Amino acid sequence: MDKYIILINNTIAFVKETLKDAEGGHDWFHIERVWKNTRTLAATESCNMLVAELGALLHDIADAKFHDGNEEKGPALAREFLTSQHVDEETIYQVEMIIRHVSFGGGNTPATFKSPELSVVQDADRLDAMGAIGIARAFHYGGHKNRQLYNPGIPPDMAMNKEKYRKSNAPTLNHFYEKLLLLKDRMNTETGRRMACRRHEFMQSYLIEFLTEWEGN
Repeated sequence: MDKYIILINNTIAFVKETLKDAEGGHDWFHIERVWKNTRTLAATESCNMLVAELGALLHDIADAKFHDGNEEKGPALAREFLTSQHVDEETIYQVEMIIRHVSFGGGNTPATFKSPELSVVQDADRLDAMGAIGIARAFHYGGHKNRQLYNPGIPPDMAMNKEKYRKSNAPTLNHFYEKLLLLKDRMNTETGRRMACRRHEFMQSYLIEFLTEWEGN
């Protein structure tokens, strides 16, 4: 077994153990889906596959929203693990930067870092926030935070900055308008855009049905 496969397998084991008690929308299975999406997208892009795979596997190793907003815990934990695996410094740096910049964060913060690998992992992560699984994840997290399903008296806030986005306790349905429905037009890769279209249409159909039923029809 070559070093690449050993490193990937060791990373999988590390992530599974670290996230064994994670919230259901940000657990190992979320990571696995993002990793699979990453490999699909990377096959049509020019990027460093090792960096992309490691970035996907470690992108939510310590999601800031579950760690009191600490955005350095994830990169630090990833660096510690990759260093223990004797990964070179440039690869570690690129993975750290993916972890720091992959998040949507309200969608109104200008990008300060770009790389082909980030583009792929970001699209892969965003795809998992869309479609049937994206809907399930949104309501699971909303339940985890004890949020309302929907409240017609609380409109979506389309101008949130990163801090306001993180601290929002708005009803879960608002999240569709504040993030999920925006993702289709913010994909980085051609394959990602194509995959996002079908998932976007599914979410639109779901919202029509949700609001129809809400009105008693």
